[in-house]
Amino acid sequence: MDDPQWLTADQQVAWRKLANVMITLPAALEAQLQRDSGMSHFEYSVLVELDDAPHNSIRLSWLAARSHASRSRISHVVTRMEKRGWVRREPCPTDSRAMLAVLTENGRAELVRAAPGHVELVRSLVFSGLDDETTSDLGRVCDALLRTLPGSAARQDK
Repeated sequence: MDDPQWLTADQQVAWRKLANVMITLPAALEAQLQRDSGMSHFEYSVLVELDDAPHNSIRLSWLAARSHASRSRISHVVTRMEKRGWVRREPCPTDSRAMLAVLTENGRAELVRAAPGHVELVRSLVFSGLDDETTSDLGRVCDALLRTLPGSAARQDK
């Protein structure tokens, strides 16, 4: 059996820093949204996807794919959000087998209410220490990483 190709010293340092970001950043975003808005970061992301979608609606299967979630997970989250009055389900007019998730006015109001605190935290935790050039570098690094990750929209755009 061949010896594994280990990370270089520089790669090891970079990997550990990235792993630390992947653990601490989502936890901080989750805590802020739960505390200030009573929603999870995943719920916030679903509201953003629906707000960005044409007619504020999207097939549940597409929403699952865009959210990197299983259909089961998206179904449970949409059910929870329906109970809060943030979304509703409607039959898809072009495919009788599919259901749409539709953003309600209450859902949009919750998104508008949650967004300022979320954006403030993102600015503080991610962008406050970066200048314009480093921000552009971060975007390019993320694009490069996304091109290699399975299920990434960037990978599918190749």
